[in-house]
Amino acid sequence: MSIQVGDHLPDIDIYEYIDDGSHPEGPKIWRLPDLAHKKKVLAIGIIGAFTPICSSNHVPGYIRAYDEFVKQGIDELWCISVNDPFVMWAWSEEMRCRDKMRMLSDGSAELVSLMDVTLDLSGRGMGVRSDRFAMVVDNGVITDFLREDPGHFCYTDADTLLARL
Repeated sequence: MSIQVGDHLPDIDIYEYIDDGSHPEGPKIWRLPDLAHKKKVLAIGIIGAFTPICSSNHVPGYIRAYDEFVKQGIDELWCISVNDPFVMWAWSEEMRCRDKMRMLSDGSAELVSLMDVTLDLSGRGMGVRSDRFAMVVDNGVITDFLREDPGHFCYTDADTLLARL
């Protein structure tokens, strides 16, 4: 299936490491449609936590623009990556974004495979990853979707998405 505007999010599990500071809960499993229920979400797909462009440009742009997204009616920002939830948690700590962006793990590339937004980086030692993408999801329905050409970062940035809202 290739994701298109008007489609519902796939009914799959996605993972998020939870720790409120006093007692770590560890990786929590969410049904993706349940996570988006009655919310307007802006989700970005990234190639990988700690990768150069994702760490220096892609995610920081969304963190800086968080208040503007909220003013435009976005309830939550999500970052989805083919990394495990522990890596996503460690990266969220380094990025200092836990209060602004949920870091979600698609560790087995199930979501990005169903969406047909995979990027095979096996030749570079990274396995199957996600292409960069951005989508707006309103109560589980995709209302906007952008996908970068492989290896590019041109129009899934925060400024472009703000202009599209």
